[in-house]
Amino acid sequence: MSEIEFRDMRIRSPHADDQARVLRVLDHWWGEFEGSAGSVQRALLLPRLFFQHFTTSSFIAERDATMTGFLIGFLSQSTPEESYIHFVGVAPEEQGSGLGRFLYERFFEYSRAHGRSVVRAITSAGNSGSYAFHTRMGFTAEPGPAEFEGRPVQPDYDGPGLDRVSFVRRI
Repeated sequence: MSEIEFRDMRIRSPHADDQARVLRVLDHWWGEFEGSAGSVQRALLLPRLFFQHFTTSSFIAERDATMTGFLIGFLSQSTPEESYIHFVGVAPEEQGSGLGRFLYERFFEYSRAHGRSVVRAITSAGNSGSYAFHTRMGFTAEPGPAEFEGRPVQPDYDGPGLDRVSFVRRI
């Protein structure tokens, strides 16, 4: 992807060195969400391989060399009509600016250009802000065998005790 602009931000593809930059902002951007266990889980979800092998389908947003957001996504290798948004973050001071929506729309555009018609994503069961964002973006929470605060949950989705809400959106 060539660089593009969103307001006064530069949007570009990530490179391997961006992994350390992303890991450094996670705790600040997520605050104390799910405590130290949540901090470890978030870091483990972003190994270097995402910044080496999925760069054309992922985005880094920056203003004056300061990271303001990122989206890590990829085209499914196994299900040719699907793509997957793996992890997204927007700096707290940028939330509500439209940056998250812009990154998702870029990913939808990329997915359509590669013949995809379905985008999937997940979020932690307790992340009500993420749940609200995804539903505003047109995602549907897939039914699950359990609920958390009225949200359908897939128990043990990411391993024992790591319940998730699973989303799908047709594009």
